[in-house]
Amino acid sequence: MTEQTHRYDVVVVGGGVAGLSAAVSAAENGARVALLERSPEAETGGNTRYTEAFLRMKSLDEVADGFEDALVDDFMGHPDPSIVNDAALPPRRQGALYRATHTVDPDYVAVLAENAPPTLRWMSGHGVRFDFMPTPFLTRSTTRMAPVGGGLAIVETMGKAARGLGVEFHFATTARRLTFSGSGVTGVCAHTPAGPAVFEGAVVLASGGYQGNFELMARYHGDKALTCRPVAKGGNYNKGEGLEMALALGAATAGNFALFHAEPIDPRSGEPEAAIFCFPYGILVNKDGRRFVDEARGTVDAWYERTTRAIQAQADGIAWVILDQRGLAVPNLMAGVRTDVPPVTAPTIGELARQLGLPVAAVGKTVVAYNAACPASDGFDHSAPDGLATIGLDVPKSNWSRPIEQGPFAAYPIMAANVFSFGGLKTTSAAEVVDRDGRPMTGLYAAGELTGLYYSNYTGSTSVLRGATFGRIAGANAAAHAAARAAAGV
Repeated sequence: MTEQTHRYDVVVVGGGVAGLSAAVSAAENGARVALLERSPEAETGGNTRYTEAFLRMKSLDEVADGFEDALVDDFMGHPDPSIVNDAALPPRRQGALYRATHTVDPDYVAVLAENAPPTLRWMSGHGVRFDFMPTPFLTRSTTRMAPVGGGLAIVETMGKAARGLGVEFHFATTARRLTFSGSGVTGVCAHTPAGPAVFEGAVVLASGGYQGNFELMARYHGDKALTCRPVAKGGNYNKGEGLEMALALGAATAGNFALFHAEPIDPRSGEPEAAIFCFPYGILVNKDGRRFVDEARGTVDAWYERTTRAIQAQADGIAWVILDQRGLAVPNLMAGVRTDVPPVTAPTIGELARQLGLPVAAVGKTVVAYNAACPASDGFDHSAPDGLATIGLDVPKSNWSRPIEQGPFAAYPIMAANVFSFGGLKTTSAAEVVDRDGRPMTGLYAAGELTGLYYSNYTGSTSVLRGATFGRIAGANAAAHAAARAAAGV
């Protein structure tokens, strides 16, 4: 079958927040834009379509306190100081090894912090409304805003803006390979409903991570790939082609390929983000009926990911949170329970364990030991870490420790869901993809969850924000690149 050729100025791969922001930005800067989306139109938007899209903001005009420090201070291992010391140098003096090194770029973070507020204002100008929306976090360490209507509102509103600017959408179309010449990346080869096609233009990759590709998950995460799934249906469209295409041309990487953003969900539910955040007010037990992690090391928004990883490390990657009536009576507890499946309940701990298929004696012994280690409940404060810690347990609980003794009792199963993969492409603060020699790859830009930023722990409520911010930057720069090529007669 003969390949069709479609000529554009800018080709955006992916229709989530990063891709839509790039498409709108490029079109506003005079480019003729194509947006390629592998899903059908009714499911377009990837992860963005299903997320509540919380944003780490103090207001529309200011990022949250400690924003840059939280990202730059993420543990990145022990990089060679003789290389990363170049971060303090002006860009023109930074060595190639530093420009391609697998660490957080402080300039990238600074540009994100500076450009996030005007990006949200820009989206507001296109009709996206932002406000302080209710969160599922019963205790919080930072401030958050969100689009009214969640990520779906972003997909619908920015999609309408893109169409109004003349962006041409190509659904059920999967980018497979980048095209290039001596002057750089010139487009993508794609599979379309009509057969193979080439889409010419500067390329913005915004196709998300690889959580929907079990082979890549197994390659990077080993046996943990079997005990997680995408947090929402949209993640299943993220097969990793954007990563594979760029790596095939020698792109550099950033972010930790050994980890992904893990969220605790109810494995019984098919709802998007069926999260279970109530575990700090109960105990977590594994298939052996034993506690294995401190359920309450601090505010749940700052600690849930690390707790979820501890759950995934258990047999079959699953655990159960057990609550009594006092735990269930914590004010607003159900705001942190997003599953549509009711808990398993029983009048006694033994009967609850039996219904869960757990060893009855072991669960009973665990609960007795935990109850005996709880301090007096005076000073219990559900709204903030209260220091009510267990005494004498090998696996302590640091806050909110009260005996589990008032039946009937309830339990929810919890597994790790993959919100997005940490490992991705390295980009400059101008959203240019960098090659392994530290040079920007001419004509190739990337934004969103395809780009690497996180290493040991997700800095909450920054993913959608950076997707929008660097999508906007990528679109503008791709349009400028296309205009310069046209002016030069290339």
